[in-house]
Amino acid sequence: MAGAFAWGVLAASSLVAGAAVALWFRIGLRWIGLIMGFGAGALLSAVAFDLVEEAVGKASGHRAVLAGIFVGCGAFFGGDLLIDRAGGSKRKSPREQKTDGSALAIVLGTVLDGIPESLVIGLALYESGAVGASYLAAVVISNFPEALSSTSGLAASGWRPRRIVAMWTLITIASGAASVVGYVGFRHASPDVVAFVLAFAAGAILTMLADTMMPEAYEYGGKLVGVVTTLGFAVALVIDQLD
Repeated sequence: MAGAFAWGVLAASSLVAGAAVALWFRIGLRWIGLIMGFGAGALLSAVAFDLVEEAVGKASGHRAVLAGIFVGCGAFFGGDLLIDRAGGSKRKSPREQKTDGSALAIVLGTVLDGIPESLVIGLALYESGAVGASYLAAVVISNFPEALSSTSGLAASGWRPRRIVAMWTLITIASGAASVVGYVGFRHASPDVVAFVLAFAAGAILTMLADTMMPEAYEYGGKLVGVVTTLGFAVALVIDQLD
């Protein structure tokens, strides 16, 4: 259990790292976009080779996998829509962050991105005793630009550095807790339930990528984002093959 918490915190620690870089250094929007594109490519690889492929291998049929994908998609879409209406629609945009944006919406939005990822980390530890290097790398890489982008906007809107760091630290701890839930909560689950959870994470992450990460990466990074996204996918694929 302690190991699951530690791995969850480790994967989410790049949120704090991304915030620190944004606070200490002036990062141009183009670089933020390129980093986001690389992270998006790595996550796409993780979805394809760590989540969906494993879910299909565990399920007795396609029903659990397809249900998980669409429920995960719906969960992210619905939650993200509620957060937007609560004032967090620009929570990840350094260019458009407003001073009246809801801090709670910002926190909930980022946690909504990370919970499925952390659940899978705990589930992987229970299933095999280890976390796939490619999936862990993809989560770490994708968290960094998300925190980098959000922190730039929060700082521009007047948030104090201590408040920003405290927020990301709490989210990191929450991610560790979600990993524990994934480790403990599925001890007696059937293979179809495990497949559903893996597919749920895949659906939520895919929706997040299309809704937020990839559009903003292209907006800030331009056409070169296509190249670095492919590079991120290839790097994660190589790591997966070496795992």
